[in-house]
Order: sequence, then C-alpha cells, then structure tokens
Amino acid sequence: MVGGGVPDFAPSAAVKIFSAGTAGCVADLVTFPLDTAKVRLQIQGESKASLDVQRARYRGVFGTIVTMVKTEGPRSLYSGLVAGLHRQMSFASVRIGLYDSMKQFYTRGSESAGIGTRLLAGCTTGAMAVSFAQPTDVVKVRFQAQVRLPESGSVKRYSSTFDAYKTIARDEGVKGLWKGCLPNIARNAIVNCSELVTYDIIKELILKSNLMTDNMPCHFTAAFAAGFCTTIVASPVDVVKTRFMNSVPGQYSGAVNCALTMLVKEGPTAFYKGFVPSFLRLGSWNIVMFMSYEQIKRAVVRLQH
Repeated sequence: MVGGGVPDFAPSAAVKIFSAGTAGCVADLVTFPLDTAKVRLQIQGESKASLDVQRARYRGVFGTIVTMVKTEGPRSLYSGLVAGLHRQMSFASVRIGLYDSMKQFYTRGSESAGIGTRLLAGCTTGAMAVSFAQPTDVVKVRFQAQVRLPESGSVKRYSSTFDAYKTIARDEGVKGLWKGCLPNIARNAIVNCSELVTYDIIKELILKSNLMTDNMPCHFTAAFAAGFCTTIVASPVDVVKTRFMNSVPGQYSGAVNCALTMLVKEGPTAFYKGFVPSFLRLGSWNIVMFMSYEQIKRAVVRLQH
C-alpha cells in the first residue's frame, strides 16, 4: 500500500485524505517556483502567445526563474499559489488519500493487489480528483502564465484568485472553468498511475528485500523513482494540458487540435518543452509530498491514540 509494508498503525481513509491534502500543500509551497518555470517554458513559442512572453525568451529552468525575478519580481514565482493550494486540498486528498481504499474496493477487501489492480485504482482516483478540482487547475495555470513587465504597463489578466474564478465563469461560461478537463483527466490518470503505482511497488520491493525499513530513506528512494518515471510518461500530455488551459477562446477547437497544432508548427520536441523543470519539479514534489504524507499520517494517528 502507499504507506506500505506492515505498519504499526492503521490510518483510516479520513486520515489518509487529510494527510494527502496537507502533504500536497507542503510540497507545492516548496516546489512552486519550479512549476511556474515549467509552465512558462511550456507556453513559450506558442502561436498567439503574448508579446511579453515572447520577449522574455526563457532558457532553461534556472534561467527562467532568474528572468522572471529580474523582469517581474520574486513574487511572480508564486503567482497562482493560492489556486495551487486549493488544488492540492481538493485534488491530492482524493487521488492519493483514496488510493488504498480504491485498491481494496477492486480486490474486495484483500490486501494483495496485482499491478493491473493498482493501475486501475490510480486511474480511478486520478479521474475522480480532476472531475471536481479542475477549476482550481485552470486558474493556477492562468496565473502562472500571466506575465506583467513593469515597463510595459500591461494590465493583469486577473486581480485575484477569486476574481479569476468569477471572470472565467462570466466570460467563458461555467464550462470555461472545466477547460481542458479531458486532457487533464488523461494526464492525471497517467501521473497518478506513474506516481502511486511506482512508489507503491518500489517501496514494497525495498521492504520485502530488507534493504531498508519503513523509514525516511525508503520513502525518499521510492518517491525519487516515482517522480522520474512520471515525468517521462506524462510530459507530452502535460504540455498539451497547459497550452489548452492557457489559450484564449477560439485559439484551439479542442485538446487534440492543440496537440496537432503543436506538432505541425513546432515539431515533436514541443511535447517535451519544460522537461527539465518538469523533472525537477515532479521529482522534488514527489519526495516532499510522500515523505510529508508518511510523517503526517503517523503524527495524526499518534494524536488519535
């Protein structure tokens, strides 16, 4: 299980949901600048992107961060953080917190689950999470992609997180808040399976081989591997999701059209734009999240007893 091995405590589903949401917020606080850099690199070169974005000419994850700090100030690295925290509390809590419960549902209560069952559980919780947390992801991406260069006198797209929710619903309809929902479901089914199943299996193998006990070095190793595997398989869908969510109405007819436009105009490498920051972000995010998740679960259970 995620939290695997034979623990000396049995956290309830509610504890897992709370722990996962909290751990997701901790991981976002630590890694958010890397996520923002990833978004900026992913939208760079987009046809119809703003002139300000084109002028920025981001190069590499750390070059992007330096450019943003110089041109927009340090706070720009955390643009969209509030929406990001909204997202983790409503998203990570479901996709991670309910994973073990979903595994048991598919195995009818058995603790023994094959890789097929684990993949199915990961896909299910990932899709469930996206279905109601999508608006928070749309707003987060819009804020991260929003460029404001002081000398240009450009006006912010949205004045606040709640203004963004309201403005998108007013100008694009309620469906605008679920823009990119299908590619996001596809992405998060892949991400969830890669993250949770990889972490689950590697942690289980480590514990069974007695290489480590169920401790922080074990959690670190499994989380690092999960982040690397996830980045490789999820990057193409992630780039399409980011481009489509950030697009103006009418720019793309759908996610497939967005992907085809990228392929024709920018070539296959466009699908791996921002790969390094994606790996830095996903790797570090997985490490912080899973290590926090394991410790928060233990702490909550101890408090309960």
